[in-house]
Amino acid sequence: MERLELVATCPMGLEAIVARELMDLGYTEQQTDNGSVTFYGTVRDIARTNLWLRTADRILIRMGRFPASTFDELFEGTKALPWEQWIGGDAEFPVQGKSHKSQLTSVPACQGIVKKAIVEKLKQSYHTEWFEETGPRYVIEVALLKDIATLTIDTTGPSLHKRGYRKLVTEAPLKETLAAAMVILSRWGPHRPLYDPFCGSGTIPIEAALIAWNVAPGLRRTFPSDQWPQIGEDIWDDVRDEAYDSVKDDIPLEIAGSDIDPSAIEVAEAAVKAAGLHREIRLSIGPAAKIRPTGDYGCFITNPPYGERLGTEKEADAALKQFGSSFIHYPSWSLFALSPNKEFEQYIGRKAEKKRKLYNGRIECQLYQYLGPLPPRS
Repeated sequence: MERLELVATCPMGLEAIVARELMDLGYTEQQTDNGSVTFYGTVRDIARTNLWLRTADRILIRMGRFPASTFDELFEGTKALPWEQWIGGDAEFPVQGKSHKSQLTSVPACQGIVKKAIVEKLKQSYHTEWFEETGPRYVIEVALLKDIATLTIDTTGPSLHKRGYRKLVTEAPLKETLAAAMVILSRWGPHRPLYDPFCGSGTIPIEAALIAWNVAPGLRRTFPSDQWPQIGEDIWDDVRDEAYDSVKDDIPLEIAGSDIDPSAIEVAEAAVKAAGLHREIRLSIGPAAKIRPTGDYGCFITNPPYGERLGTEKEADAALKQFGSSFIHYPSWSLFALSPNKEFEQYIGRKAEKKRKLYNGRIECQLYQYLGPLPPRS
């Protein structure tokens, strides 16, 4: 198990950002596909990438890929893989599945075949007819696409967007992974102010602060692979210690946000406090027409409300119009706004310098980018 084929899954549109994150972590050998980036590493890298990737959803171990247009092919292909290297005699190993454009269309049947094949393989290794499944958890997925079966083991558990600081949620929260992607794409740094005029539950300001202080996003949570003997407690402890040593919490931050909804600010304040950032992030209640960010050469990074998510279309348009009227008073500031509204640029009063297609859940959006002047070099 020296060299593992690992897969970082992600929402459509974020593949290049995940690939860049992996490159920054030193994983230079990689292949990008729709919704995933494949890279290579050791068991230590399972722990490291789960802790550090900000825009990925999960880290999977790819066990194998083979043609499977019949149940016999699926069974034999699965049984041929080295499951005994990962799954111990007491391990829990549920099987999940999906199928697209394949002859094997019954997902429950495919899950059953894969489970049976793994059990048969493990019987040979452990010389037993029964598995209690009371030990560490290894979630296996069989994915069928155009009669090709790909089998993986999930190392992450709940998606990586669940950082652990958000106990309460607003009606339509922005996922932490997408908020982090917006901050990364803005190229904002802590030498500039940041303001979110539609901050909701505070996700964008919190993710920006974590990036600025180099806080590993997975530090506040656990993973099923914490319990895997193949990785071991020593490796997890070492990787977490390295992450704690990398924190740069002496960097001053000028991050603020506001929202017209008092209940949203209440949720945001709880999340900011849970993230340990209540002294660094300022939050206030108010409409976009009355925002008062301080400083020059700052960044507005925001996910404005829209009818598909919150309120009515009329209310969402009114909020955008208010912000557009405010934005013109900050000529040195840049704006990065995620919205599906085709009329967004009209409300801002000019064309965006750049646009990038991203998905907020299943909603196709554009990241509208208005690039203000850069701060003068000191």
